[in-house]
Amino acid sequence: MTLKSLGLSAVFSALAAAAVATSASAQMVVHDAYARASNKMAGAAFMEIINEGDADDRLIAARSDVAKRVQLHTHTEDANGVMKMTHVEDGFAIPAGATHLLQRGGDHVMFMGLNRELADGDTIDVILDFEKAGEVAIEVPVDMARMPEGGHGGHGDHSGHGDDHGDHSH
Repeated sequence: MTLKSLGLSAVFSALAAAAVATSASAQMVVHDAYARASNKMAGAAFMEIINEGDADDRLIAARSDVAKRVQLHTHTEDANGVMKMTHVEDGFAIPAGATHLLQRGGDHVMFMGLNRELADGDTIDVILDFEKAGEVAIEVPVDMARMPEGGHGGHGDHSGHGDDHGDHSH
């Protein structure tokens, strides 16, 4: 009897842990995700991430089998006024109740060394890894015709920043 009750206890503990992970993941909501390829070797994903939880969180990584490397990137201006993409090792802070936009010309998920060509209408499986909420799996449609201002409520296209970065343009 002791062995049985110990087994049930372990099962209930595992179920409780799974419920906590699920509710934590549910706090991070992704809207309006889409991806584009800039060429046959690189692409990027854009989206709105909403922290519906009561605690600040941080997107710390992303991964997908579509590319050899997946990183969180942003655009920064150098001393000469040239926009450059840089890897954001610390990730993106998303305060409780706030929305963080991953958009062209700004923060985004970068796919480098694509394992396959991204064609319009394809879907990419992406896992977003949050510091507190854990992993959130999303499906991201490839939309090569998407314009920067579309779907993000007119948050701007950051003219001159989006499509002039060589093999990393989006």
